Amino acid sequence: MNDRYLSVDQVAELLGTTTRFPRRLVEERRIRYVKVGRHVRIPESAVEEFIRSRTVEPLRRPRPRYGRAA
Repeated sequence: MNDRYLSVDQVAELLGTTTRFPRRLVEERRIRYVKVGRHVRIPESAVEEFIRSRTVEPLRRPRPRYGRAA
């Protein structure tokens, strides 16, 4: 229970988006959240999990041994 709970504005700032994006994530239930009265709070671990699950690692292609033919 040591998780820090963030407001929608704080999550938007953390992700570098507008507040509309985290609100849409909550509405579509694509991220965990907690309702406190009429306020929505998103656990910091849920934001980290969301970022981790959508991180795309780059592909490492082998370099061609010879240059392109003209």
